[in-house]
Amino acid sequence: MDHTTARAAARPAPGTSAGRGMTDGAQGAGSARQQRWWRLMETRIGIIPLPVYVVLLGVIAYFIATKKIPTEVNMMIAVLAVFGFTCAELGNRLPLIRNIGGAAIFATFLPSCLAYYQLIPPTLITAVTQFTKSTNFLYLFISAIIVGSVFGIDRSVLMRGFVKIFIPLATGTVAALLVGTAVGTMLGLGMRHALLFVVIPVMAGGVGEGAIPLSVGYAAILHQSDGELFAQVLPPVMFGSLTAIISAGALNFLGRKRPELTGEGRLQPDEHDELDLHEEANTGRTDVAHIAGAAVTAISFYLLGLVLQKLIGLPAPVAMLFLAVLFKLTSGVTPQLQQGAFVVYQFFAKAVTYPLLFAIGVAMTPWDKLIAALAPANLITIVATVVTLIGTGFFVGRLVKLYPVDAAIVNACHSGQGGTGAVAILTASNRMQLMPFAQIATRIGGGLTVTLTLLALARFG
Repeated sequence: MDHTTARAAARPAPGTSAGRGMTDGAQGAGSARQQRWWRLMETRIGIIPLPVYVVLLGVIAYFIATKKIPTEVNMMIAVLAVFGFTCAELGNRLPLIRNIGGAAIFATFLPSCLAYYQLIPPTLITAVTQFTKSTNFLYLFISAIIVGSVFGIDRSVLMRGFVKIFIPLATGTVAALLVGTAVGTMLGLGMRHALLFVVIPVMAGGVGEGAIPLSVGYAAILHQSDGELFAQVLPPVMFGSLTAIISAGALNFLGRKRPELTGEGRLQPDEHDELDLHEEANTGRTDVAHIAGAAVTAISFYLLGLVLQKLIGLPAPVAMLFLAVLFKLTSGVTPQLQQGAFVVYQFFAKAVTYPLLFAIGVAMTPWDKLIAALAPANLITIVATVVTLIGTGFFVGRLVKLYPVDAAIVNACHSGQGGTGAVAILTASNRMQLMPFAQIATRIGGGLTVTLTLLALARFG
């Protein structure tokens, strides 16, 4: 018998128990390997499976080494996702910091710091900045969040919420003006300087809608250089936003400890979703066509908002918000489209928030301006202003039968860095459903603050 015949004779027949045992053993080993791989794929950095994360890091490192990073959309999605979720994971894992919105703080301000000290390769900074400013995808994010959250709220509750939120917002604004100015005056800043160059900028509505028109208006009235005035106005905007983000994270922590104080993203105790959107999404009854249709509907609202901005000067996000509310109240969209809008909202809230914050940190958050606000007198005045605004929202919100934590978070958005600040504040507090009300606080509150300040300065200044 040759060796081949001997091996054949020794091999168990497929039908025998020995043969089945060997087959089962091989299948078992294969299944075990598969389960280990699946567990590895379910280990995630943010939403990214760990093996995919490692591969993307290698790809990004390769392009950084070549000093030619493509700015096409696939590459930039990979860059923003990898670094955005990395920063968020760091913030989520640090003791204490994670309880006060660490993920949002790290995703926004760590990239700004690293970029300023040139710890991020210049080619990467250039690519992220070009992509962020050329696409302006912040407003795509805001469109999806606003339309999805508005379409999910009961009609009557939506209107009562819009009416009621103006009470803590207006009261908080007045209280913050008085307290912030008084604190700044006592610290030696002077009443005029404290009011015009610290307190008002904090509540001006961000950079593009607040600091820039404010500094241009100051320059025209005071006959000074708008560049120099902008350099004074910007730091309070930046640090006020950071203070609001930290405060929103602390409010979220309070809400977890005292659940009776919060609606977890709902303003009023009787508020509920008109549709059982979670159940609809989970049963798969929302088809892809309605999800895509809802996304295009949200974009169309924003584009109509741009038209209205050109015609009557109303900021596009606010016009978009009013359009979404109008369609909601008049049943202008079908329940299926409303369900689709909720799925779009969920996708953007979970998958896009931290990549967006990373882009904002690199491209739109100057670290040196933030540091400039750290002079003790400025810093204390800014904190006093923001804390008064938020604290008043908490107590007045409770008086008008709103959840105090959620009303305070909406007030916090009035001291945020515009739309970018609202995203970071709501992310830190895990209250993205409040985006429609945050837009009221940021856009309308900021616009009124700037307008009334310039009118008063021109008349009495």
